[in-house]
Amino acid sequence: MRVISVVTAMVYSVVLLAGLYYAVAGLSPGGGDLLRLAGFVAGLVVLYLIERKPRWHPVRWLIVRVVLYAGIAALDESGLSRALFVLVPFVAYLTVGRRAALWLGAACLAALLGGYFIWMPGWYTDANYLSDVLMFAVGLTLALTMAHIAVGALEAQGMVAEMTAEVERTRIARDIHDTLGHHLTAITVQLEMSMAFRDRDPEKADRSVANAYASARRALTDVRSAVRAMHSGDEFDLPAALQELVRDDLYGELKITGAPTAGIKAESTLYRAAQESITNARRHGKATKVSMALTYGADTARLVIADNGCGFDIDDYTEGFGLQAMRERAELIGGHLQIDSKLGKGTQITVTVPA
Repeated sequence: MRVISVVTAMVYSVVLLAGLYYAVAGLSPGGGDLLRLAGFVAGLVVLYLIERKPRWHPVRWLIVRVVLYAGIAALDESGLSRALFVLVPFVAYLTVGRRAALWLGAACLAALLGGYFIWMPGWYTDANYLSDVLMFAVGLTLALTMAHIAVGALEAQGMVAEMTAEVERTRIARDIHDTLGHHLTAITVQLEMSMAFRDRDPEKADRSVANAYASARRALTDVRSAVRAMHSGDEFDLPAALQELVRDDLYGELKITGAPTAGIKAESTLYRAAQESITNARRHGKATKVSMALTYGADTARLVIADNGCGFDIDDYTEGFGLQAMRERAELIGGHLQIDSKLGKGTQITVTVPA
């Protein structure tokens, strides 16, 4: 875990510098023992090396740490390497769990107190020793707190990753529904026409089959374009896409006002709304004509899609997945969707998004 490597490396560096300073400054009684100093430095170097790529089970690695910490502390004449034991509950919290970390923190503090009672009689009357115990206890508390925060951050990161994956799955489902659903509906209509006119008008039936084939090719092109856009961030030409949509489907009219100012997300949202609206007009409204008006303003872009289908009673209507996807897609980028319809009067859908 990277957070363990970073924190332990920082503590090892501080302990190494403190021990070297203690020796170089001549603070050791009798001038210091070079052999002990060499062992102290070698122990920390070993910790550095094996900390980079630990290959053991977390519990076994924790035991190895404690043994090395004890050996380094025994070789350190300054006594400053006791700070290494602050890492024991910190590492345990992140690798073994909270309960084990608390027990190990208490064990480290008890070991320090036991050592003082055995080797430093009357230590509790010396302000220096009391200060050492207090600072060690504070260090343990801070280490446990840091570990708790780190675990919380990792859990939050995992939740964010899960939410992001869920949002991405929903977006892909919408794209599949909007793009493939639209084209499959067109293919179905054309094939139904082909079957209906197969005996009476073979030429018209052949045209319907050709149109179905063209719709299938457009579906494949749209899927490939969507994949390319995800990877390369290609710009999207909404007016041209809408012009092709109107021309190929219900022979409606398209009116465009203003110069394109919307970003790719906004334009993609409007295009998906147009696709879904045409699909619904064909499948449910039995419409023969769909007209669209695209208006670019200073702050918003608005697309109005109107059909001459059978319409429905807006008060008794329950939105299906397609309209829900349109509404959610618009709301995700700060826009909104409005539906107006009456029985026998057709349907009008207005999608407004920030430019």
